[in-house]
Amino acid sequence: MSDVSLMVNGKRVSGAAEDRTLLVHFLRENLGLTGTHVGCDTSQCGACVVHVDGKAVKSCTMLAVQASGSSVVTIEGLANGADLHPVQAAFKEHHGLQCGFCTPGMIMTATDMINRHPEGLDEATVRAELEGNICRCTGYHNIVKAILAASKTMAKGTKGKAKQAA
Repeated sequence: MSDVSLMVNGKRVSGAAEDRTLLVHFLRENLGLTGTHVGCDTSQCGACVVHVDGKAVKSCTMLAVQASGSSVVTIEGLANGADLHPVQAAFKEHHGLQCGFCTPGMIMTATDMINRHPEGLDEATVRAELEGNICRCTGYHNIVKAILAASKTMAKGTKGKAKQAA
């Protein structure tokens, strides 16, 4: 057993975990954060994506002890209280989900994608970067629409903040 200490969704947490415990299981079983899903156990589906130190990571590929000392954001920590994150709001507005199983991973991947491309995204880039996330329900059309809309919304917010700072 090892002690695992991390910042999760802005709160310091710690707990004991077997050395072989995956981050996804630590989040779900030790911390009760069940929004991060386990879909395939082979790192193929992307349902378990979280942000570790600001980068999208499939939490089924990382041991909890490897994440110790890091900052982790899960789908539960993305919204600002009752206010949805722009990506969550866009998925809702553009019907980017059906059964919802892949949705947390899609949203976390999309947020990372938008953060890495602040100049904006195009459909080809979104589709290429979603290759590590599987959705068995939607056909991806509305997911792509939602990500493009969120990208525009977030770019406007960045430009507004830049104008305020000037």
